[in-house]
Parts: sequence; structure tokens; C-alpha cells
Amino acid sequence: MSKIRMNTEYRNKLYNRIKDVFEKEDTQERQGFLEARENFENKQTTAFELARQVVERSYPKDDVATLRTFKKKYGDPCDVVAKDKCFYFSHSEDVDEDGDQKTTQSHFDFGLYGNLNGNEYGDSDERDHFAHAYYREELKENGCNPDIIAQQSGKDSNPHKTKHLDANNKFLGKGRYDEHTGMTSKFDKQFLLDVIGTSHCRSRAIACTKAEYEQFEQWRMAKANVVSKHQTWIDSISKQTEQLKIGLKAYRYLSEGIELAKELGIELDEAELVRTNSTGLTIYNPSNLANLIKGMKNKSQTREQKIALRKQYEKSQLN
Repeated sequence: MSKIRMNTEYRNKLYNRIKDVFEKEDTQERQGFLEARENFENKQTTAFELARQVVERSYPKDDVATLRTFKKKYGDPCDVVAKDKCFYFSHSEDVDEDGDQKTTQSHFDFGLYGNLNGNEYGDSDERDHFAHAYYREELKENGCNPDIIAQQSGKDSNPHKTKHLDANNKFLGKGRYDEHTGMTSKFDKQFLLDVIGTSHCRSRAIACTKAEYEQFEQWRMAKANVVSKHQTWIDSISKQTEQLKIGLKAYRYLSEGIELAKELGIELDEAELVRTNSTGLTIYNPSNLANLIKGMKNKSQTREQKIALRKQYEKSQLN
């Protein structure tokens, strides 16, 4: 039997199969990312409970209730209570080089797309990176690329990156000016507190102790660490996949790619690869192909229905 020559289709199949294994391997980098994300969740809960105490110390519940009563009675002139998820916390327990008391303050945002460095209008990529890494599994399951920012690190903005960023943010429900929906809105609503004053958090610094301020900083550093660990993990995968691309490009026969996978501890069947398309679906099986074509005919299906059917179909290939 003659050897099957390698082509672009086979290279893509092999690349996708092997890359998928790389992403699921229990490496130190992957474990570091998962631990960082879990640590952030613990810190977020603790920091928010502390924020509740600090905010309610400045804006007592009784005062908030009174002002709401006044709003009902007098209308907009007394509309001074609002819910917020971000706060300027400050303390004055340090002194400068002249021995004078100085104020230290920073912006702390408990929202999914909140800043990671205290800058209310900080780097958008950094905020997006955290949100995508935090909901990585959900994004992957829905055909999005949550690793795009890490993969594009150091590169200029480009259409490929923008396409995936937009898809990720749309799935998560990111909106403009905090007008979020879906998963982002659900996340943010967990961390809302009543404040008195204007709608702009920068106009109302809330006093706290230095010890409390440092706890808020530790929480924010834990959030930034999720991004750092995710970047490290994806960098490790990218290094492997770059070498994989080079090797597959050099191979003339499919059997060489199969042998490579075997050397990496990945069992692949040559005949099954030949039967499948680049996504790994065995489309030439009569039943599978018929179902796929029938699905194409149903133009009235919603996007969610199509995704659900596709998942069901892919799952059937694993059984």
C-alpha cells in the first residue's frame, strides 16, 4: 500500500489534535494558572466583604434608607444614592520625606472588566485578558478563542486579534460604560454596594485604614496574577506549537505526522484521520454526513440551537 502524502488538510488535522492535547496536559504552567484563578476567587470574596464594611462605615445603612425615603417624597433633588462596584479607597497614615502626613488612594473595581492596576481608565487589553482567562472554559466551549490576547502578546493590533476579541466580549456580554449584559452583568451584580454622592466614583474617596488598604491591594494583585499565569501557560503552549508547525511543514508523508504524535504519547489512527475533516469530525460516515446535511437545510434554527446540535454531534463521535 502506497504512503499517503502529507497536505495542508492533514497538517491542520494533526496540528489541531496535538495542540488540543497540549492544552489539556497537567503541566506546572497550567496548574499555576488554575491555582491563581482559584486564589483570586477567594481574595475577591474576602476583599468585597471588607469593602462592604468600609463603605457602610462611611455610608451607614440608616442614612441610605433615609435618603431613599426623601427621594420618594421629594424626587430627583434627593436622588443621591446609587449602587456601585468600584471605589476610591484612601488612607492618611503615611508621611512624606518632610514628615508631613500624605494621602494614599487608588481605584478598586470589583467588576469582571475592572482595572488591574488602580487606573480607572487603564489598559483595555489587560482588562479583557482577565475576563477571557477567568471564563476560559465557557468561551472555548462556545467556539471562541480566550487565549487570543496571550497569543498576540507583543504584536500590533490586527484584524485577526480584533475578530476574536469582539467575539469573546460579545459572548461575555461586555458593553460600553458599564452597560453590560449576560455573564458580565451577572458577575458584576454580586459586588454592588450602596453609596451616597455623585455617580462618579473618583469624586468620592472613601476613607479606610492602611491595613485595609493593603488588603485591597493584595486582592488586586491576585487578579493581575491570573493574567500573568495565564500568559505564562499560553506562552509555553505557543513555543511547542511553533515547533510543531515547523516539523509538520517539513514532513512529506502522513505517517511521519502519526509517528510524531506517537512519540509525544498521543495515539492517532491514520485511517480515521483520512476519513475526517480538519475539525476532527468523521463526516464520511453515511449517517453522520446525512445528519450534517440535514442540519444545513434547517435555516430556521437559532444560533444557540445550532451550537447545541453541533456539540451533540461532536460528543457522539467520542462514543
